[in-house]
Amino acid sequence: MAKGGFFRKAGRLMLKVILWFLAISIGSTILFRFVPIPVTPLMLIRVVEQISDNKKIKLKKDWESLDNISKHLPLAVIAAEDQLFMDHSGFDMKAIEKAIKHNKKKKKIKGASTISQQTAKNVFLWPGRSWLRKGFEVYFTTLIELIWGKRRIMEVYLNVIEMGDGIYGAEKASRLFYGKPAIRMSASEAAGIAAVLPNPRRWSPAKPTSYIQGRKSWILRNMNNLGDQGFD
Repeated sequence: MAKGGFFRKAGRLMLKVILWFLAISIGSTILFRFVPIPVTPLMLIRVVEQISDNKKIKLKKDWESLDNISKHLPLAVIAAEDQLFMDHSGFDMKAIEKAIKHNKKKKKIKGASTISQQTAKNVFLWPGRSWLRKGFEVYFTTLIELIWGKRRIMEVYLNVIEMGDGIYGAEKASRLFYGKPAIRMSASEAAGIAAVLPNPRRWSPAKPTSYIQGRKSWILRNMNNLGDQGFD
């Protein structure tokens, strides 16, 4: 095969791959605007880890609409994770700049992911820090900001985020940790769940360490400062 023919064939194949990727990614984003997310890559990864460690499979989740989740929980996760959530378009550029400066000087890597980015990563991607995965994260974050909007992003986030060992979403976490449905969570209980999100398999809102207690108090203060975020 002539060199020119090979490159034309490779180019056509690449174009087909790109078009299929765009069709599938945009189509699935539109679909998930209206239907619950059945399972995420992280959930499947955790199941594989449990099987490889000869542990009992643990995957507990219950989907609830945002109307059936306490108004305190969206406010708590915004206060804890992304205080500019309602104002940015998916990316907090100031936080990204600060993280870049910090990571140049410190060994401990600091992230700057917004709730939108975390949601995109949880629903569509795998954990990791490669540039390829980051590129996909930017793409899917832009998609969900355009197609879902803030309310749906928050609803999905609160239903798929890891909140304990094998525990995903607000409803299951609230019932297991507090013995009540998510809609009845108090501000303090919501802050307790938000406080453990950086490492939910290490910490538990039901048995908070002194560090988590301090973080919970900080979140409650931020919740009071932020006030209503318009999810009612």
